[in-house]
Amino acid sequence: RLATAGAVPTEEQQLLLARTVGALEGMVGAIANRRLPEAEESLAAALDALSPEFPAVDVEAEEPEIVVEAVAEALPADLAGAPAAVEAALPSAAEADDEDRRHLRLTDELDEQLLPIFLEESTDLMRDIGTGLRAWREQPGDQGIADQLKRVLHTLKGSARMAGAMSVGELVHSMETRIEQAVSARALTPAFLDTLDASFDRVSMLMDRLQGGELPPVFPEAPTPTTVAAPTAPAAPFAAPTPVAAAAAPAVEARAEAHDPELAARNMLRVRADIVDKLVNEAGEIAIARGRIEGEMRSLKTSLLDLTENVIRLRNQLRDIEIQAELQMQSRQALTAEEDAHFDPLEFDRFTRFQEITRMMAESVNDVATSQQSLLLNLDQADAALIAQARLNREHSQALMSVRMVPFNTLADRLYRVVRQTAKELDKRANLDIRGGQTELDRSVLEKMTGPIEHLLRNAVAHGLETPEQRRAAGKAEIGEIVLRVGQEGNEIAIELTDDGRGLDYERIRSRGIASGLIADNQLTSVEQLTELIFHAGFSTAESLTSVAGRGVGMDVVRNEAANLGGRIHVDSTPGHGSRFLIHLPLTLAVTQAVIVRVGTRHFAIPSAMVAQVREMKPEAIATVRAEGAASWLGNQYPWHYLPRLLGSADAQPEPARRHWLLLLRTGDQRVAVEVDDLLGNQELVVKNIGPQLARVVGIAGATVSGDGEIILILNPLALVGRSTAAAIAQAAAPAQPPSVAAAAAPARVGVVMVVDDSLTVRKITGRLLAREGYHVITAKDGVDALEQLIDMVPDVMLVDIEMPRMDGFDLTRNVRADERLKKVPIVMITSRIADKHRNYAKEIGVNHYLGKPYDEDELLKIIGAYTCKDT
Repeated sequence: RLATAGAVPTEEQQLLLARTVGALEGMVGAIANRRLPEAEESLAAALDALSPEFPAVDVEAEEPEIVVEAVAEALPADLAGAPAAVEAALPSAAEADDEDRRHLRLTDELDEQLLPIFLEESTDLMRDIGTGLRAWREQPGDQGIADQLKRVLHTLKGSARMAGAMSVGELVHSMETRIEQAVSARALTPAFLDTLDASFDRVSMLMDRLQGGELPPVFPEAPTPTTVAAPTAPAAPFAAPTPVAAAAAPAVEARAEAHDPELAARNMLRVRADIVDKLVNEAGEIAIARGRIEGEMRSLKTSLLDLTENVIRLRNQLRDIEIQAELQMQSRQALTAEEDAHFDPLEFDRFTRFQEITRMMAESVNDVATSQQSLLLNLDQADAALIAQARLNREHSQALMSVRMVPFNTLADRLYRVVRQTAKELDKRANLDIRGGQTELDRSVLEKMTGPIEHLLRNAVAHGLETPEQRRAAGKAEIGEIVLRVGQEGNEIAIELTDDGRGLDYERIRSRGIASGLIADNQLTSVEQLTELIFHAGFSTAESLTSVAGRGVGMDVVRNEAANLGGRIHVDSTPGHGSRFLIHLPLTLAVTQAVIVRVGTRHFAIPSAMVAQVREMKPEAIATVRAEGAASWLGNQYPWHYLPRLLGSADAQPEPARRHWLLLLRTGDQRVAVEVDDLLGNQELVVKNIGPQLARVVGIAGATVSGDGEIILILNPLALVGRSTAAAIAQAAAPAQPPSVAAAAAPARVGVVMVVDDSLTVRKITGRLLAREGYHVITAKDGVDALEQLIDMVPDVMLVDIEMPRMDGFDLTRNVRADERLKKVPIVMITSRIADKHRNYAKEIGVNHYLGKPYDEDELLKIIGAYTCKDT
C-alpha cells in the first residue's frame, strides 16, 4: 500500500516494518522446527493502526479459480451430452504434454529450511494423489473423489511453491485446473485420464529427484505432437474395467482423516531411518552380550555340578579315612591291653589328634557343600533374571523392528507408474491391482526387492500380456489384468504376481535354450526344467532388443536377490491363461531363525526358511545317499553335497560317527541335500552387517556373533552349489595341476581327539592345547561317560587316564578293544602311575602309547599328529 500510494514511510514505520519482517522470519523458523509460532498481538495491532492511513488498493488477482470459471462459462450448454465436444474443450495429450514441459523449464528457488518439511509432507500427498487417480478411473461418476483430489493437489501445490519447487507447483496447478475443467464438463475420457497419469508421472519424477538431493532436469522443447500421441483409444466416455479395487474411494477418505494436523501431532513422530537402524543394531548387541553372559552362566553351572561331584567324592574319601582311623585306634587299644603295658599319653594324643583332624576336615567339606548349594541357588536366581531380561530384550527388539516395518503401499505409486509407462511404450493396455498393500515388511527387504518386483512387472507387460488386437482375437478384454498380492505367512512375506496373458511360451524357451547351448537338441525336458531356464543369466525370449526387454538380464537377478535375502521364488504358468510368480521373503532382516551346524571346528548358520526337512541318518543310510548322489523326499530329488566341499575343501571327508545329519534345503524349484558333521539346533540370530567386501562373496548371506564371541557366517548353500558347479566347470577347462601343487592345496582333515580323565583341570588344559592346534576335542569324566559318547561318534585318538570313578582306564580300554567299530582307535594312556607293571599291563590290553604325568606337550602332539596325519 505504501508503494502504491507513493508515500515515503517514516522512521517509526520503517522500524515497525523491520520488526514485522523479523517476526515473520521467526514464525517461519518455528514452523521449520515443527513448533507453533507465538502470536505477536501487539505487532498486529500496530499494523492495523496503519491501515486507515493507507487504504487498500484494488489489484487484479490471478487466481486459478477465475480462469477455471471463465473456461467453464465458455463451454457450450449441452457439452455434457456431446463427448466429441468435451474432448475438444479439454486439452489433448499433445497440448497437455507441451504445457507440462513449459512448467518443467521453470527455475526452482528451493528453501533449505522448508524443503525437508515439504518432502516429508509430499510422501503422503503423492500417495493420496495416486490412490485418488486410480479410484477416479474406477468410479468416474464419484464427485467426492474429484473433490478430494482437488484438495490434495491444492495442498501439494501450496507446499511446493512455499518450498521453492516452482516446477512441481506449476505442474500440480496444471493438473488441478484440468480436473476442474473435466468436472465442469461432467464427462471423462480415457485419453484425458491418461494425460493426468502422464502429468502425475512427471511430478513423481521431479519428487524422486528432490528426494535424492538432485536438481530438477532441464527438459528440451516439446517434440511434434505425432511423437507423443497417446495410444489410440475410443472417444466414448471411459468405461471402467472389472472393479477389482472397489475400496479405493473409502481409502482416500480414510487417508484424509488420518491427515488431521492435531491427530498427527499427537500420534506420530518422524525419526531418521539411520537412527532406527542404530537402535536396532544396539539392541542386537545387547542380545549378543546377554548370550555371552548365558554362556558364562552355563559354564559356571557345569563347574558347580563338577564341584558337587567332587564334594560327594571327597565325603566318601573322608569317611574311609575316619573308618581307617577308628580301626587303627581300636587295634592300638587292643594291643595295649594284651601287652598289659603302660599306654603312652603322647601316643594316645597323637591318635586323638588324628581323629580331630578328620572331624575338622568333615566340617570343612560340609562348609564347602553349603557354599556350593548357595552358589547353585544364586545361579538359579541369576538364570531366572536372565530369562526375564531376555523376554524384555525380545519385546524391545520387536518394538524397534516394528518401527522399521513399512507398508508395501509405500511402493505402490512407483509400481503403478512402471506398468503405465511400459504399457504405453509397447502400445498395450494394462491395469495393475495391488492387494494387501497394508502388509508391513522390513524397510531393508522392501528396498532390496523394489528392483526385482519392477522387473517382474515389466516382464508381465512385455512378455505376458498380449496387444489389444491379440486379446480381442483370444476373447479377452483389451485391458490386461496384473494382480500383485502381498500377505504375511508366519515369519515370511508372500508376494504373488499373476497376469491373464499368454503365459510362458515353452516352445520358444526350449528353442532359445537349444540355441544358447543350455540343453541338447534331443534332450527330453520337463516343464520344470524349461521354467528353470528363464532364471539362467543371459537368457531371453525377446525377438529384438528394446529398452524394456531383450538383454537377458533380470530373472536371474530376481532369484539371486530373493535368495540372498533368504527367500525363494516359484513359477507356475498355463499357456494362454497367464503366469504366476510366488516369492517368499523373510519378514525382517534384523533377526532371523537359523539352524546352527558344525563343520569340523567351525560353526555356520543356515536360514530356517530354506530347510524343508532335517534327517538324522545311520551310517548305512547316509552311505546309500552318498553313493546315489541324491536324497529323495516327497517324490523330489535333492542332490547330495558335503558342506565343507561347498566351502572350498574339495578333499574334505565326513567324520565317522554313529549318526549323521542331512539337511534338505529348498528355494523355489532349487533343491539340495547338505550333509554336516553336527546339528546344534535352531536359534534366533541377530544379523550383523558383513560389509561390501563379504557381501560380494556368493553364498554368504550375513553373519552373527555367538554367545562365546565366535563369528558365525550365515550361509546360503543353494548359492554355494551354483558357485561350486561353476568352479567345477572352470576347473575342468583349466590345465591339469601338478600333483605336488594339488596335494599342497588340499586342506588337512580336522582330527577328533577324546580326552578321558576325572580331573577337570587335566581335561581343560589338554583340551585347550589340542584346540589351539586345530583339533576337535571331546571330553569325558570317566569310562562310563566315554562309552556313552562313543555310541554316537568315533574319535581319531583317545587320551585315557587310569584311575577314574565308575570305570577306570583299563576297563575302558578292554571295552573299546572288544567293540568291532572302535577296536582300531589308537589309545594313549596318560597317568601318574609309571611303574613297569602298569605299563606292561596297559600294552597287554591294547594301549598304543603310555605317558606319565606331567606329559611332554611336544611328544603328545607328535603322537596325535602321526595318527591324524597332521603336521605339528
